[in-house]
Amino acid sequence: MRILKNIPFILWMIGSLVSIRKFRKPIEVYREQGNHEKEREAIQKVIAYWGPKALKRFGVTVRAEGLARIPDGSVLFVSNHQGYGDIFVILGIITNKQFGFIAKESLRRVPIFGKWVGRIKSLFLSRNDARAALTVFRQGEEWLKDGFSLVIFPEGTRSRGEEMGHFKRGSLRLAVKTGVPVVPVSISGTWRLFEEKGYVRSGDVRFYIHPVIETKGLSKAEAADLADRIEGVIRGKLDEWNA
Repeated sequence: MRILKNIPFILWMIGSLVSIRKFRKPIEVYREQGNHEKEREAIQKVIAYWGPKALKRFGVTVRAEGLARIPDGSVLFVSNHQGYGDIFVILGIITNKQFGFIAKESLRRVPIFGKWVGRIKSLFLSRNDARAALTVFRQGEEWLKDGFSLVIFPEGTRSRGEEMGHFKRGSLRLAVKTGVPVVPVSISGTWRLFEEKGYVRSGDVRFYIHPVIETKGLSKAEAADLADRIEGVIRGKLDEWNA
């Protein structure tokens, strides 16, 4: 029964992703040319076109705060991870900036969607291969230095509920190594969009962008505590909402 209830979502997903084929060529051309600025612009356009449509189609209402805090230039968005809906909400709300995701390897294998996630400058992480993970993070560092932005979920897996897991300490090395600003993001309610019932449904989500945390010039102690510091910021807003 759950599979049947997900059929409308699957059909819409296939159709909508096929419809954005027109955005593929510019991204690939600019990428081949090494024109990072134009590539970022092309990625931002497809995000702005597709993301809000996904939220509207499935009746997801997002109360978003703090969007004006997002700075220009390359940033690392750091968010808690309640469910699959986090990806769709971020794509639907942050529409004025290029970004890709650091996502688990299995997302790459999702038909059509996996290819598009990769096309917008995302990286896929295998939890069971430490050497491959190191390569992924090094590539992420290069992209951040080239002006691209990334989203990372430092819990490493979906919480599937209101309780937030602890951040993996090595997850923030991307920001420390490159000196790019960190933009903490708190999200609540996304687990109800799929994980609660096992099928896609409408719902209300809260989305909060915190003040930017600069990473240039951190001492070794400050860098080592960065993951805990950002976890505390994001958790604090979730606790406030839950209260």
